[in-house]
Amino acid sequence: MLVKKMLNGIMMKEITIKELADKYDVSTRTIQLKIKKLGYEWDSKEGIYRYVGEESEPLDVDFSTLISKNSKMPAEQKLATSEVAASTSYVNESESTSSLKASTVDAIDLLLQNPKDRSKRVYRGFYFDNDVLSIIDRVPKSYKSELINEALRKVFKEKGLLD
Repeated sequence: MLVKKMLNGIMMKEITIKELADKYDVSTRTIQLKIKKLGYEWDSKEGIYRYVGEESEPLDVDFSTLISKNSKMPAEQKLATSEVAASTSYVNESESTSSLKASTVDAIDLLLQNPKDRSKRVYRGFYFDNDVLSIIDRVPKSYKSELINEALRKVFKEKGLLD
């Protein structure tokens, strides 16, 4: 999809950042960063992207070429995913003995890759230690509550406090 078609679609409310993220199998944050790197800034009052770059406007660039084929999620998220210290389950159901290794996946890993719909929540403020906070801060803002809820839910289940 060309940048001009994508931006027009967003401004005309024909397509959302979330739909683009799903289409390219990346996070919404990745889409927003790619648009920003092209030289566009979001004008929240008018609900449009304004070009503020110094070179000529990249309207005829194919947006899909800007999405890395090797990386399906931002480097920050990959690092956060690899640092999650939680028990895991192994997924390797009747896969052929190709070069695939058994991958370890848990609810926290899945959440970091594919956030789920939010349920009704109650806000509480807590203090975090720097090492824990550094991991939480690597996750996009809209996913932080989900990550913390899943991490706590996992520990509480392991302790027998939740079913």
